[in-house]
Amino acid sequence: MAAAQEKSPVLTGFKDLVAHLEQGPKPDRSKWRIGTEHEKFAFFKDTLTPVPYEGERGIGALLNGLAETYGWERIYEGDNVIALKQDKASITLEPGGQFELSGAPLEHLHQTCAETGSHLSQLRDVAGELGIAFLGLGFSPLWSLEDTPIMPKGRYKIMRDYMAKVGRLGRQMMFRSCTVQTNLDFGSEADMVKKFRVSIALQPIATALFANSPFAEGRLNGFLSYRAHIWSDTDPDRTGMLPFVFESGMGFERYAEYALDVPMYFVYRDGKYIDASGQSFRAFMDGKLPALPGERPTEKDWEDHLTTAFPEVRLKTFLEMRGADSGPWSRLCALPAFWAGILYDDAALEAAWSLVKSWTAEDRESLRRAVPVLGLRAPIRGNSAQDIAQAALAIARQGLKSRARADSAGQDETHFLMELDDIAASGVTPAERLIERYRTEWGGDVRRAFEACAY
Repeated sequence: MAAAQEKSPVLTGFKDLVAHLEQGPKPDRSKWRIGTEHEKFAFFKDTLTPVPYEGERGIGALLNGLAETYGWERIYEGDNVIALKQDKASITLEPGGQFELSGAPLEHLHQTCAETGSHLSQLRDVAGELGIAFLGLGFSPLWSLEDTPIMPKGRYKIMRDYMAKVGRLGRQMMFRSCTVQTNLDFGSEADMVKKFRVSIALQPIATALFANSPFAEGRLNGFLSYRAHIWSDTDPDRTGMLPFVFESGMGFERYAEYALDVPMYFVYRDGKYIDASGQSFRAFMDGKLPALPGERPTEKDWEDHLTTAFPEVRLKTFLEMRGADSGPWSRLCALPAFWAGILYDDAALEAAWSLVKSWTAEDRESLRRAVPVLGLRAPIRGNSAQDIAQAALAIARQGLKSRARADSAGQDETHFLMELDDIAASGVTPAERLIERYRTEWGGDVRRAFEACAY
């Protein structure tokens, strides 16, 4: 990694920051891809305790087992294997040992769902030998923050220390939450802006449809998506609904200005993370970063810095949808289906914009704040989140029909939305279904979730 860094060009001015984002547009839509990332909690089947990094049955052993059995290439930090890669996919670790597949950029949703199934099958094979299983929920249902292990990654120590200074719940986000995300392309700067606006407005609707984190420390936590609530009090400098996206003049330059003002976490040099938490990338551009006086950033430093902003939708050289709780295999396939259906068809994108364009910044923020508690009952401009969810799903379904990407049996991509259609029609979120089970068949025992929600 250090060698690659030496080749990364030094940035000479603001234009270079913008130029990095300008590498994103793909005018040829046949080159648009779907990337899906999903996290899950590793636990020991016999004790229902979290899996530490160390030991014969630890996360490190699991990563090595996957590398040896399925040919994944190991990525090291110091002496520790902290990630794996294969083709264009990677397996990475979140701070508390949450296990993440960052899927390859794929052409259609049939490939996405096959990739997810293959990954879970490999995990069952290798982890099963170690007595490890995985849990598909948006928040850790049983373990306290103190119970949760810490992975040996330098950037996480820096983030953990800084999180305590900027919000009440940042460490909960780091160590105890799990999400499913999808990454999608755009054709031009104008296309990026339109997709950004539609997706950030509808992000709380995705949060409601996927709400799946009603438990914490062995009991109900008072939320349907506690994970989404956590993001409202993590770090106001780098989270939220980004009202500027809806202002005239929005484009790559405007986002670069925003990202420049996100306080830094670190700089990566020679295999090590240097603590620059709270320092300014603008000062870095001027060679005045206290952590590295006299040095100026490279393009790789800017790329790293862009990953430390956590808005509800994030721009890199593609757009990341960040609003959903993790869940079962079926919903891991449903999230990219929802967003690709809306964003990858022109008529669908226009219809979705018509749905949200009259909303104000206050409307969007109010919806974001209401959804973690109320789910699909959250109000928005005289409608409910359920009304908007049903309309958005109808748009997504039409968008996927128009894409007409069939599998070997001739089935198009619309069937991946069926579970979401059921949730939206009933108005009952996954979290509310879990709460009902907790109160009835589980007899108030959260540990039953480790069976009901395991992969």
